Amino acid sequence: MNVSRLQQILDHFPNIKLLVVGDFFLDKYLHLQRNLSEVSLETGLEAYQVVKIRKLPGAAGTVTANIRQQDSSVVILGVVGDDGNGYDLQAGLSKIGVDISGLIVCPDLFTPTYNKPMMLELDGSEHELNRMDVKNRSPLQENVEDEIIKRLRELVPLVQGVLIVDQVQEANCGVITDRVRAEIERLARGLPTKPFIADSRERAHLFQEVILKTNLAEALKAAGMDPNTAAADLPAITSCCEKLYRRTNNPVIITLAEHGCIVFSEPGSPLVQIPAIPVGGPIDVVGAGDSFLASVGLALSSGAELREAALIGNLSASIVVQQIGTTGTASRAQIISQFYEYDSMIE
Repeated sequence: MNVSRLQQILDHFPNIKLLVVGDFFLDKYLHLQRNLSEVSLETGLEAYQVVKIRKLPGAAGTVTANIRQQDSSVVILGVVGDDGNGYDLQAGLSKIGVDISGLIVCPDLFTPTYNKPMMLELDGSEHELNRMDVKNRSPLQENVEDEIIKRLRELVPLVQGVLIVDQVQEANCGVITDRVRAEIERLARGLPTKPFIADSRERAHLFQEVILKTNLAEALKAAGMDPNTAAADLPAITSCCEKLYRRTNNPVIITLAEHGCIVFSEPGSPLVQIPAIPVGGPIDVVGAGDSFLASVGLALSSGAELREAALIGNLSASIVVQQIGTTGTASRAQIISQFYEYDSMIE
């Protein structure tokens, strides 16, 4: 792909509207300073002192933020609790220009939240302490599932592509329950030219009729293969992709961290590896996969070929990993700039 083709694809992004359906989290960063720590009179333990709080949309919210950052429209569909974290999540989404009417507020549920304590040590270094997760661990109520399915049927015809973010590990406790997944498959089957892309941490093996975007460990697990013995075995990865394709009837995209990604179009076609974009200095991988997913979804919805979309995804991810201590985003201007730098490296 040359810069002219890249610009042509990116120029189409403002004409695209995507639906992001799935698990919207709040990422809450609690910035601590070791030199301010006190000793609790009650317990004798170190009491950390919070000097700054940052709240950002996470998981499906990070995907949504990247879509907005790339000048595209987005419709969202998810579930939040009637609590302070839900208020903060909705405020964060509204701030970046997202219509939050697609979030279903349920008084009996938590708003999924990743609490991330960031400690500034005496030597000036900063690192993340043990994360504290807030999630729902009971199955989603049937009436909420009914509402999600109803809204799916209303919203899918209004968009050019659908991104599914299945973040919650506990089965049927997030937005993408068995019933919701079945409805997504039914809708995707009836709209074969509209890209449906699913990113699922635990249940990639259950999806059908959608493009799967996974990392290598997730892909091998979904195909019923041992990631410890097959991870570096190209024939095994090919077999893995063929198994997943037979289930989904759609291409497979496997991200490989610093090695880029693999795209598999259909049985009989070779694996194509799209190299990663080299970056220097410290990196932070938080949000890289979400940025990749957003850019791939926008590119495919803009008429890009699969390998073109994957390269744009790699460009986007390479920008995000250089944003330390935050769930970053990548703009179209940054993607073009990164491509110029990458192109000069390989000439």
